[in-house]
Amino acid sequence: MEPLVTSVAPESDVPDEPAQQWPCPPAGGYTADHLDRLPNLPPHTELIDGSLVFVHPQTAFHARAMRLLENHLLQAAPPEWEVARQMTITLGPRDRPEPDVLVVKSEGLMGPEQTAFQPKDVVLAIEVVSADSEARDRDTKPRKYAAAGIPHFWRVESDGGLPVVYVFELEPATKAYVPTGIYRDQLKVGVPFTIDIDLTAINPRQQ
Repeated sequence: MEPLVTSVAPESDVPDEPAQQWPCPPAGGYTADHLDRLPNLPPHTELIDGSLVFVHPQTAFHARAMRLLENHLLQAAPPEWEVARQMTITLGPRDRPEPDVLVVKSEGLMGPEQTAFQPKDVVLAIEVVSADSEARDRDTKPRKYAAAGIPHFWRVESDGGLPVVYVFELEPATKAYVPTGIYRDQLKVGVPFTIDIDLTAINPRQQ
């Protein structure tokens, strides 16, 4: 088995400084299984097209938007569905992205040590856009989610600190998402279940 890390000598001249351990890609790139085997990966590392993607520190908007959506989805979701936060989806051997919030079928939960879901169990994937993830969240990841058959996708962007939610639904014949609405102030939809969220409540402590 090929090693997944390699020692790299430190750039500084400090004596006795330990060598750093950096991921060492195997021939052909990483696979989805490698995410569970690589030591000391930063939190929320994703796999896109066989390459590791490291995320920048989370902004206050990002954290608040995830909390707002997760809390309301937990209240509204039917009992046969679960809401998860920042867990990966194994889309294929070379793709294991991590949406910010997911709605999944209850049967997709296999146990407390589970680290990823299968696309067939994911009902809704939500990405909150950050400066470093804009291209992935607007293009790369939704294309891959649609190709995998995930029926609903939301993209959340900041407009002066308030969330704007772009809602998409899968067109099954083309395996592509079509936009069904852009929501400011109030997100009210009937699929995948009835949801009504006051988007202006993103920071209730300031209200």
